[in-house]
Amino acid sequence: MAKIATWLIGIGCMVALFGLTMIPAALKPDNNDKSILSLCVLTISFAMMLTAGGLYLKARSHAGVSNPESAAKRRGKSNCDSCGKLEPVILCRVHQLHLCSDCLATHYDFRSCAYVPSTRRGATRPSTLAQASGI
Repeated sequence: MAKIATWLIGIGCMVALFGLTMIPAALKPDNNDKSILSLCVLTISFAMMLTAGGLYLKARSHAGVSNPESAAKRRGKSNCDSCGKLEPVILCRVHQLHLCSDCLATHYDFRSCAYVPSTRRGATRPSTLAQASGI
């Protein structure tokens, strides 16, 4: 699709150049016929539409439109460690639990737990310290 888009941009530019080269013929002082000027405007407008279509196709091909089905699968992987239903919003550093907002209310203990925002994107990997010590 990117090749077609590049060709559309190139053809649009060539047609626009053709329309611009016809303008001097349309604006001659002894020319009373305005149909050539209308043809110039029509040609340039068509060329800009071709170029815009090519740019649109090129942007669509580079954007990598994601499949909504795969996005739903990705979202399903990161669930709360306690209930397994909702997306985690916080991590208890003491117990290494990713918790949703509902489970946080039952787990909350300000004296022993330390909380940080959860950034989990699926299954968590063990920390490098745990890997080094063989735990």
